[in-house]
Amino acid sequence: MAQTEDYLTLAERLIQRGLLSAEEMERIARLQREQQAPLMRLVIELGFVSEDNLLPVLSDHLGIPMVSLRDFPLSSFPVELLSDAVGFLKLSRMVPLKVEDQTLLVATTDPTDFSRLHALQVATGLQVKPLLAKEREILARIEALFGNGDATSSLSSAPATREVEGSGDEEEVEHLRDMASEAPVIRLVNQMLSRAIESRASDIHIEPFENQLKVRYRIDGILHEVDPPPRQLKAAVISRIKILAQLNIAERRLPQDGRIKTRIAGKDVDLRIATIPTLYGESVVIRLLERSQIFSDLDSLGFPADILQRFCEMITRPHGMILVTGPTGSGKTTTLYGALQKINDPGKKIITIEDPVEYQLSGVNQIHVKPQIGLTFANGLRSIVRQDPDVIMVGEIRDFETAEIAVQAALTGHLVFSTLHTNDAAGAVSRLLEMGVQDYLLASALLGVLAQRLVRRLCLSCRKEVPFQGSKVEGFNGTPPRTLWEASGCESCSGTGYLGRIAIFELLPATPEMCKLIMQRADANSIRSLAIAQGMRHLRQDGWQKVRAGVTTLAEVLRVTREEG
Repeated sequence: MAQTEDYLTLAERLIQRGLLSAEEMERIARLQREQQAPLMRLVIELGFVSEDNLLPVLSDHLGIPMVSLRDFPLSSFPVELLSDAVGFLKLSRMVPLKVEDQTLLVATTDPTDFSRLHALQVATGLQVKPLLAKEREILARIEALFGNGDATSSLSSAPATREVEGSGDEEEVEHLRDMASEAPVIRLVNQMLSRAIESRASDIHIEPFENQLKVRYRIDGILHEVDPPPRQLKAAVISRIKILAQLNIAERRLPQDGRIKTRIAGKDVDLRIATIPTLYGESVVIRLLERSQIFSDLDSLGFPADILQRFCEMITRPHGMILVTGPTGSGKTTTLYGALQKINDPGKKIITIEDPVEYQLSGVNQIHVKPQIGLTFANGLRSIVRQDPDVIMVGEIRDFETAEIAVQAALTGHLVFSTLHTNDAAGAVSRLLEMGVQDYLLASALLGVLAQRLVRRLCLSCRKEVPFQGSKVEGFNGTPPRTLWEASGCESCSGTGYLGRIAIFELLPATPEMCKLIMQRADANSIRSLAIAQGMRHLRQDGWQKVRAGVTTLAEVLRVTREEG
């Protein structure tokens, strides 16, 4: 009874600190009664509170200190004392650390699991003192102490998944549905999502191969492989994700797309799910979109002061077209959202048409394209113009029809924002002309083109200063510095040396001279040369400024910019 009262008090503390809502607590209490599971584990597995946020509250509540296992050498514990209990330790999420005066210090995620702590006391003949630690550190320490053991004992007992081709019969579908509803599978998927959020991942890639299942997180634009679930649970894990996204788990021959709105680690998150059939099963990519991660101002994106000033002048004009260009994943939509936030006020009607709507903007009418029912960018844009908007954002110009309507809207009193996939700012002008837009219309409508890329930020906790070895780098101007900053790697950045990303930019304004070149249908090189002569800094030059300032590295700028500078 005392344990239940402790849990109730802990729940109250979580609610008081804003980590848990009363409604979420009611749901957890109901599941706790049904499953007889610890409140602490349910809170984490359901994704309401992250382990990083829960453990300090639990430590304060129980008066049990949190520890980092790095502070305890592996040699501090005689391994032979518990060499036969690896499965028990993994299942219990606890690991022995050190023996002090007939007392065994034990790291655990749940110090109120008295029955298992007592079992450990009986097995060792020592008094057991629990300490709080993170689950991933505990599991890593068990592996380091005992090797593989029966590392997946709690999971490998699940029946092997039957590999099925085609759409499957009813019995096979029910088998998959049952496996996807088992507690180990639910826990695996929830932990995969929680750890991705804690790692700042933007995507999770689940990829089946002949002899293994790979899971990779995309963090700051780079894929990092993480420990995958057991291969025999491949179909169950993928079915669990498809069930959450309300996809057809029987259909494994065709690509599917879905969406989930959920709460993970105390954060409201939108998940976009995309599946495709591959040689060895379905490959799944999960895009993680935190609804709180929307830039409220353009300053946080990394604009140099002069480019920011000119861009802000453009977005406050009453009409015209502004384009943001770059490859997929270069932050174009984020920049446009920042621009909309900058000019959003009750005196303006703003409508967007996107594929998909990534974030919700307060006071902005947002439309999600649905080509399967005829709601394309072009058709949606025609209807938007009849809604008397002041500002229109078109997610992407992909064809002549959309380009033509967008240009006409810009010429008839609307401010139009859109994106294109081109290598640089000058290439956007050529692309629109190649699509068939009339040169004189484009010259009249265009206000400017912003090109951008994302580079990883150096981790300020571990970056190191090194002598600059090169004398000249193509595309970088000015006197070479004596030293530059390089990535090192520490706990804060998970050993990568980078933490977060920042954009590099080039801004091409539609000056009168530029408009003359457009009307002459000049090529991209001529437009680019004129822009540079008029003072435009290209992407590498902006990147070089950020390299000199110690914000990023030379390797990062070279990685994301064209070879010709």
